[in-house]
Amino acid sequence: MTRLGITVDYADDFARSATEVTEFERAGIDVVAVAEAYSFDAVSRLGYLAAITERVTLMSAILPVYSRTPALIAMTAAGLDSVSGGRFELGLGSSGAQVVEGFHGVPFTAPLGRQREIVEICRAVWRRERLEHSGVSYQIPLPGGLGKPLKLINDPVRAGIPIALASLTPKAVEQTAEIADGWLPLFYHPAKSAEAWGDALAAGTARRSPDLGPLDVIVTVPFHVGPGAELALQGHRERMALYVGGMGARTANFYNDLAVRYGYADEAARVQELYLAGEKDAAAAALPDDLVRDTALIGTESEVRERVAAFVESGVTTLMIAPLAPTREGRVAAVEAARAML
Repeated sequence: MTRLGITVDYADDFARSATEVTEFERAGIDVVAVAEAYSFDAVSRLGYLAAITERVTLMSAILPVYSRTPALIAMTAAGLDSVSGGRFELGLGSSGAQVVEGFHGVPFTAPLGRQREIVEICRAVWRRERLEHSGVSYQIPLPGGLGKPLKLINDPVRAGIPIALASLTPKAVEQTAEIADGWLPLFYHPAKSAEAWGDALAAGTARRSPDLGPLDVIVTVPFHVGPGAELALQGHRERMALYVGGMGARTANFYNDLAVRYGYADEAARVQELYLAGEKDAAAAALPDDLVRDTALIGTESEVRERVAAFVESGVTTLMIAPLAPTREGRVAAVEAARAML
């Protein structure tokens, strides 16, 4: 059965969101994820949600890996798993050079190798092994110093906390399919996902340990049913234009590259050209209608139900919705509607 989730955005009014999370839990939500950027941290919010919820899985989506040491990531995950009674899943991602170097002052180097090492270190910490790691990005204990191998003082609730990785490029997706419990893509297009990532997923899965089980495909989509759908779709279009047109640098934009792999090379180039020239409305208008529509769950009830089925059929196992209704009642109703479609 496909899990249903919802994300608490880093820019949300958290007091309001926390109250709604308890209502979403009663409405049948399975997962609540908390985002983090150059914002308030996700960990404190997840700890609060652990105290006011009873059943839902709590997830970081995502914790940036450059702003914390691997051991701290492992300690944090074990702590959140403890206070939630074994309900935590660790979502990790590299973020990007603009944030990592611009906000944290840390060089953005070797993201794939770094994430692989962090996954290895986290799993060793949760098994309460004395931590010894000799990698390219991390050497623990630090060679030539006074440190000695240590193991976690506390007994974790679980020796294996699920780890999901946010990845978009073929090499990153291949690594995710090999080593992670879950995959967090963005702007997932059900009809074109195999075209964009099929080979990478197959190559990574071929090296995947049977102990990991099937890869949990965790997809976030805006959700709106009924009146106001056109306005909601326009908002999604504008957000997508920001990512495809304005994220990263002209020659290093993962989202633009994704649009190219979906088969929209000319359109992606035009969107970027317009966006970087300051013509944001024109950039949004230049996005293909089907790309905007098929990466969202916005429309009439029958349209949205059909698209939910398409997501599930394409392999999505956790569907994270972002309800766009302007009222609390509307957002709770959206959760109930999505639950009924799965």
